[in-house]
Order: sequence, then structure tokens, then C-alpha cells
Amino acid sequence: MDELVEFKTDSGASVVVAVEDGNRGARPVSRGDGVLRQAGQTFNGALESIHTAAESALRVFRDGELKPDAVEIEFGVKLTAEAGAVIAKTSMEGHLVVKLSWTPEAAGETLAS
Repeated sequence: MDELVEFKTDSGASVVVAVEDGNRGARPVSRGDGVLRQAGQTFNGALESIHTAAESALRVFRDGELKPDAVEIEFGVKLTAEAGAVIAKTSMEGHLVVKLSWTPEAAGETLAS
């Protein structure tokens, strides 16, 4: 069962997120009286680590020897009340998809007719 966690933005707005309840087994339940669990940090603060991770990953692929014309990085983000935003895992491991592309014209190649 998911629980509702309220994150505040830096401007004071509320963002309510349904997060997976990590508690397993028997526990007291409520009748849904509208009580939200408060996150330990702001929504902006929670996403800051993901922003830093994306910046670092882009730098690795853009500044390396490959010099792609375009870099596309995709990863899932999971929000938790305690840790904020984390890179979500798939059924196997951490989820990260990287796509690099080059255009022949940009690489100085000519297209064969």
C-alpha cells in the first residue's frame, strides 16, 4: 500500500507524492483521515541530487573522446520521505539508459547515394 508524503517546494507550494510504504507485516491502520507524512526535505532539495547526477553523467559522455552530437540519458526517479529522490531500480539493477548519436555531416563524412 502506498503512503502519501508531502514535499514543500522552495517557494512554499505543496507537492504530494504517493510513495511505496516500506513497512511490511502487521501494523496499525487508519481510516484515511487525511494525515500526510511530511518529507524531511524540500521537493527542490530532493531533486537536487538527481540534477547533480544528470549533470555529471552528461559531462562524462560529452567531454570524452567519443564527442557525440547528442546525448540522451534516461533514468527513473523514486521519491521517498527519508532519502528524497533516488535513482529507481528496474527488475535487475539501477535504471540508466544512455543513447549517443552522431550525424554523418557533423563528423565530416559524406553520404553515399
